[in-house]
Amino acid sequence: MARFAAGVVVVTTLGDGGSPRGFTASSFCSVSLRPPLVLVCLAKSADSFATFASCGRFAVSVLGPEHRPLAERFATKGADKFAADGLSRTPGGLPAVAGALVELDCDMYARHPAGDHTILIGRVSGARLSEGAGTPMVYYERSFRFLA
Repeated sequence: MARFAAGVVVVTTLGDGGSPRGFTASSFCSVSLRPPLVLVCLAKSADSFATFASCGRFAVSVLGPEHRPLAERFATKGADKFAADGLSRTPGGLPAVAGALVELDCDMYARHPAGDHTILIGRVSGARLSEGAGTPMVYYERSFRFLA
């Protein structure tokens, strides 16, 4: 699967007491247009797994090349992912990546166990596009890469 290029997103939510939680994912795609559904896969071993196993909403930020440091930070187990700048809030109050190519607010629609991961399906309740087309970041051969 390392030979399959995939887009890179940061997925975020708020846990108990309003503490922000999040992770980097390359397993993200559109599922349905009616209703608008997206999916993302989360490892059961992830630091944020328990929060996403019970949250009612989450945000997805589609990343560009300038977001590489954030992608690396949110992919690092044990890192303080919300310690530095580069973050903002969605209109619904969820943490998100500032200047993301696309920012989605999602209501949890379903969760499905799948081996050592859980598939989170969200119903898109809001979407925002960045200015201009932007260049996406991709994950290929276990490395973040950029399209020319």
